[in-house]
Amino acid sequence: MKTILPLTIFPIEDDGYHVKITININGKKASMILDTGASRSVFDETRIVGFVDNNHVEEQDRLSSGLGTNTMTSKKVMIDKLQLGEIEISNYDATILDLMHVNQSYEKLELEPVDGILGGDILNDYYAVIDYAKGELTLKNS
Repeated sequence: MKTILPLTIFPIEDDGYHVKITININGKKASMILDTGASRSVFDETRIVGFVDNNHVEEQDRLSSGLGTNTMTSKKVMIDKLQLGEIEISNYDATILDLMHVNQSYEKLELEPVDGILGGDILNDYYAVIDYAKGELTLKNS
C-alpha cells in the first residue's frame, strides 16, 4: 500500500526551512515536524495528553539525546492508532519528550505549536520519499 501526504514547507528565521505534516493520533489531527535527522519519532509531553489517556504515560529508564540538548529524560506511552494517510500503525510504542523549547521558538516566530517530530523509525520503516518540489511525502508498506 502506498500513501501520499501533503507537506507544508516554511522558512525559519531567514536561513532555513522546516517541514510539517499532519497525521492522526487516535483519530485526532496532530501537527508534526518531519525530521530526517531524528532517529525516532517523538511526541511532546504536554500535548500528547490531548491524544491518549494520561494515566498510561510511564517514565523511561534511559536518557534521550538530540533536539538541541545534551540529554533529557524521556517517557513512553502506547498510542493505539497512528494514522499516516492510508497507513495505520497499531499499538505504537511512543517516546515522549519535553518539546517546550521547540514550541517556544515557534511561538516567537508566530507559528502554530507542534505535537511532535516524525523521525527515522517511521520514515525508514515505510520507505519515505520526500518530494520538496511537489510538497509531498510518499510512504509505503513493504
